[in-house]
Order: sequence, then C-alpha cells, then structure tokens
Amino acid sequence: MPHSPLLFLSTGTPQKYDPTFKGPIYDRGCTDIVCCVLLVVAIVGYVVVGVVAWTHGDPRKVIHPTDSRGQFCGQQGTPNEKKPFLFYFDIVKCASPLVLLEFQCPTTQICVSKCPDRYMTYLGAHGNPASLDYYRNFCTSEFGAPPEVLKDRECPAMLIPSTPLARRCFPAIQAKKGVIMVGNKTTYDDGHGNRRNVTDLLEGAKQANVVLETRQLAMKIFEDYTVSWYWIIIGLVIAMVASLIFIVLLRFLAGIMVWVMIVMVILVLGYGEVTLRVLPGIFHCYMEYAKLKGEAGSDVSLTDLGFQTDLRVYLHLRQTWLAFLIILCVLELVIVLLLVFLRKRILIAIALIKEASRAVGHVMSSLLFPLCTFFLLCLCIAYWASTAVFLSTSNEAVYKVFNESACPFSGQTCKPETFNTTNVTKVCSDAQCLFAFYGGETAYHKYLVVLQFFNVFMFFWLANFVIALGQVTLAGAFASYYWAFKKPDDMPAFPLFSAFGRALRYHTGSLAFGSLVLAVVQVIRVTLEYLDHRLKAAENKFAKFLLSCLKCCFWCLEKFIKFLNRNAYIMIAIYGTNFCTSARNAFFLLMRNIIRVAVLDKVTDFLFFLGKLLIVGSVGILAFFFFTQRIKLVQDTAPPLNYYWVPILTVIVGSYLIAHGFFSVYGMCVDTLFLCFCEDLERNDGSPERPYYMSPELSEILLKGHLEPSKSADSQG
Repeated sequence: MPHSPLLFLSTGTPQKYDPTFKGPIYDRGCTDIVCCVLLVVAIVGYVVVGVVAWTHGDPRKVIHPTDSRGQFCGQQGTPNEKKPFLFYFDIVKCASPLVLLEFQCPTTQICVSKCPDRYMTYLGAHGNPASLDYYRNFCTSEFGAPPEVLKDRECPAMLIPSTPLARRCFPAIQAKKGVIMVGNKTTYDDGHGNRRNVTDLLEGAKQANVVLETRQLAMKIFEDYTVSWYWIIIGLVIAMVASLIFIVLLRFLAGIMVWVMIVMVILVLGYGEVTLRVLPGIFHCYMEYAKLKGEAGSDVSLTDLGFQTDLRVYLHLRQTWLAFLIILCVLELVIVLLLVFLRKRILIAIALIKEASRAVGHVMSSLLFPLCTFFLLCLCIAYWASTAVFLSTSNEAVYKVFNESACPFSGQTCKPETFNTTNVTKVCSDAQCLFAFYGGETAYHKYLVVLQFFNVFMFFWLANFVIALGQVTLAGAFASYYWAFKKPDDMPAFPLFSAFGRALRYHTGSLAFGSLVLAVVQVIRVTLEYLDHRLKAAENKFAKFLLSCLKCCFWCLEKFIKFLNRNAYIMIAIYGTNFCTSARNAFFLLMRNIIRVAVLDKVTDFLFFLGKLLIVGSVGILAFFFFTQRIKLVQDTAPPLNYYWVPILTVIVGSYLIAHGFFSVYGMCVDTLFLCFCEDLERNDGSPERPYYMSPELSEILLKGHLEPSKSADSQG
C-alpha cells in the first residue's frame, strides 16, 4: 500500500533495503569541523582564564581569617604563622549593623597564638609586670603609658575569657540555671572603670557569628568526614560489588532478576530505614508518627520551626513523619499501578534486557568504560572548582574608615600606610583605617563576573562533551553486536576501542555541536534559577509567574534535547553523519515507531530505575544501621559523629552514582539495540533474501508477541 505524502512529511522516509549495509560504517569522514575548531579555541581560552585566575587568586582568603591589616592568621611563611586565631579588641562593637554590610567589625583585630582565658583590664595590668607580660600578647606593638596606648588603640581596654570558633576568639558564654555567664561572671569591667552586663558581649558575639554559622557547620561536617571516610569508602565498595553482582546475574537470569528486583523494591518501600530516615518504610513512618503522639514539642509545624542546621530536630516532629508517610504511600501506589498496567509490556522489556545482557556479555569491557567517563568528569569538575575559587579570591584587600562617632569620611576607602597623615584623623579623632573586604577596581576585577560566567559555561560544555563521547563509544560497540549477522563471529576484535577511536577521530565536532546546544540551555536554566533566588523577596507576582513559566519551559527543553542528543549520537556511531542529519534521522525513526518507544524504551528505563533504587536502598539501610550504632556486632566500631546523616547521605549519593554508572551501560545498550531493531524492520523483512539481523530470541518475542512490524516496514521493496 503506498504511503501518504503527509506521512512522509511528518515522519520522514523509512530506510530501504541495502545489501551493502553491514553495521557501523568504517569508511567515514570528519563531521562538523567548524564546531571542532570552536571547541579547541574555547578550551585554549579556558586554559588562559585558569592561568590568569591562578596568577591573581589566593585561596588563603577563604581558609584563613584576616586581621585589620589584611594579613592572614596562621599562614605558614608569614609573621603570623604561629598565630592562627583572630582576636577582636572590643567584641561589643560587632553588634553594629556594619558587620552585616561589610562582614567586618568596626574594631581593631589582630592575630594571636591563643585566645585569652581570663578577665583582665589594661589599667589593672599596667602596674603588674607578670600581668603586663601576658597582656602584651594581645597588643599590636610595644606600648607605653595607659592613656596613650588606649587612645592609639595599640591594646584592648579589656580581656575576657574566650574560646576559638572558626579560628576567631569569641566570649566563652555559658548558661547555668537560665543565667548567662562568661567565665562564671555575669558582669565585667569594660577597661574604662565601668561595670557592664555580659549580655552586651552576647549580642556582639551573635552579630559577629552571623556570617560564620555556615562555616562552622561546614567544619563539623568536615570533622565527620575525617573520622568516617574509610567507612564511607567501604560502603561505596559494597555498592560497587552489589552493582557488579546484580549486572552479572542479570546476564544469566534476566527474567528472574527483574521480578525479584520489583518485589524487593516494594518491600524496601514498605519497610526500610534509608539514610537520615529520609526514605524510611511506610510501616516505620507510621510507628514513628504514632510514637510521637502526646510528646512535648512534637506538634510544632515545620513552618514555625524554620531552618535548623541540626536536621535531627525535624525527626522529633509528627508533621515530618506524616509527610514521609504520605510521600511513600503515593510512591508505592504509583509503582504498584504501573506494574499492574504494564505487566505484559514488562515481559517484552525483559526480552530486550536479555538481549542487552548478551550484548554486554560479548563486550565486557563496556562495564568498565564508565570509569573512564567518570575520571574525565572529575577532571572537569576539579578544573571548574579550582578556577572558580581562584577567580573569587582574585580581589585585592579594600580598607575603609571605621569610627564610633559621626564622621563625614565614614565608609570611605583608605590606605593604612598613609592614613595617619591625612585629614581624616584630624577631623575624626576616633577614626580607624581597617580591612573591610576583598574587591578591586582594575579592568581585570571589573570583568571577574564575566570570567566566572565563562567558567560555568565551559564546565557545562566540557561535561556534556565527555558524556556524549561515552554515549557514542558505547553505541558504536553495541551497534557492532546487533549488525553482526553471526554473533559474535562477525563482530570486530575490539568493538569498544574501535568505536572510541572513530568517535575522537571523525566526530569530535559533532559531539561538540550537540553538547554546545545542551550547555546553552543549561546555562540559561542556571541564570533563571539565580534570578529566581534574587526575586524571592520581591513583591512583583507577575515577574515571579513569568520566571516560573520560563523555568518550566527550559526544563522541558533540556530534557528533550538530552533525549534527542542521545539518539543522535547512536546514529552518528552507526552512519558517521553530522549532528543535524543524525538528529533528524533519529527523530523521524522514533516518530515512525512511537508506539514501540512508549512500550519498550520507557518500560526498560523504569525497570532500570527500580534496579538502582534497590541497590541504593539496600546500601542505605546498611549504612543507617551502622552509623547509628544499631548493629550490635559492630556497635563500638562506628565512629563518633556530629551529624550521622553526613556519611549516610554521602554513601547514598555515591551508591547511586556507582549504580547509575553500571546501569547506564545497559541503558545505552537497550537504546542502541532498540534503534537498530527499528531500522532492521524497515530494511529487512525476514525472508532468506533480506533476513533480520536481530537474534532469534529477540525476534521470537518482538515479532510474534505484542510488537508486530508496521505495515510501512513490510511494504518496503
């Protein structure tokens, strides 16, 4: 039956029989050369940006606190090498709003070897040589009489017992029976003969600490990593072994493993305790919800509680467990309904997974190939992160005028070297030239934002290029398996290495083209997220609505481009055509087989997702019981932690990445075999003159089962 011209217009022309076609074409030429050149030029520019950033940047600005002269505390090779802590002359002044605006207290700050451990005033210590010798550790230089010293701010007027926090000396505040004390006292001498309440110190410490809370949380997390890193590695090794065993069993027992996997996922969701109890089982959630009934504070809503750095606080709220319970019930119901309605399609997907298992069995090196992709991605991430840090620390030290009384020069920039010779000190006797922040006004500093944007863009481009290279390589190897008439005798000796060489030699430009399009969309999405973050406090509802619509549209566009790129890379691996031609052919081929796409491709993706969920959930349950010391045999082995969710969450994320790496090989294999299967149906009809290239096992269920070849394929002569 002849085809309608409208059908050809909407879905393209089906492939015709070609007796010379035997799989991936070896006689091919370079494609998309312009994009290849553009990628090389961009990489050269990226290297130049990195070198410039490394020349001007100084990561010590992030690691070490800075005193009033812009010098780093505790930095090796400097006069402050043995002075790691930052000491504030008058912590009370840190309660000024300038702390929030400039991130710097309007008081002299110096680097000290240790924080003061006692109450002391300069006036009281001046007549005692021993006390004066101790006091000298917290002064800027040698000093003379008390009036001049205090006037010139060479020494603090007072010392108070302090403890280091984030390498800064803060008052050693403690509460006993509801009474706030510092060093077992409720009042202190301010060094000028006045008695003050320690609550003044508390307010100053709070304001100074507002910009350090996140850093302190990060330090605690870092401490957890230092004591649990080897257990985390053991957990990741277990995840890798479990993934490998699962893949090997899938090779020989695909049907049984798929059904076991489905049942196990339902059981894990039904009852389990996965990291942080974020995905605990339905039964466990209900038990926790019921147990908290009537307990004091358990009925506080999440909205009233707000954000807490200690996530364990949320686990004492009934609303948290109710939310977990609802989410898991919905997830369990969706999975069960999908399994009921897709039970026949799952049988067909199992047949495709079996064929993918045979293909992977003949190209076993493909299971290790994700390690190469992972290594290249790590290089991209490391280069991007280091360049971002060096760019962000490329600024110069900026000093500003700080004062207590009214002064017309307040907030203006100044130079410490010449500050005492200017008119500022004459007009404002109490003015000081102190370090404020890092900035700069040169041409380089003005374009730092542009360089950071270029850094982000190149990261997305190179990361997408690495992923595309891996997809083309795997697609070429598995296409060689499918189009081998006698499997595996007609396969090349090293299909994976051959496909990798073809991809780099001929199609670097095409891979650069596809990854460039995706990188542009991703950068736009990141920009929209940034704008959304900046507009959170805005009251323009129309702008928020428009931004939400744009975010949704570009999210959908990114997903579509990823899907199209993946199938375009398969076509590039087989035919060696340029990116646009390959994308068009892949799109039309999928449109001509849209029912098969819905039946096979997405069902297998769903099954692979269940497999990853099973591995991640099982390892997460084991990690939760271990790090919360609930396994009696190794109860004393688990390390002490500030937040037990830190190593558990790390194991969960790492296990998912490992499982995803193994299953991505299967996913690419299924997609490649599926496209080859659709092409096989259009090129051949199963007759002795035009036999199918698909294996007998695959043809038996796909052709005699639920997926009969379309009439359009049968009618081709």
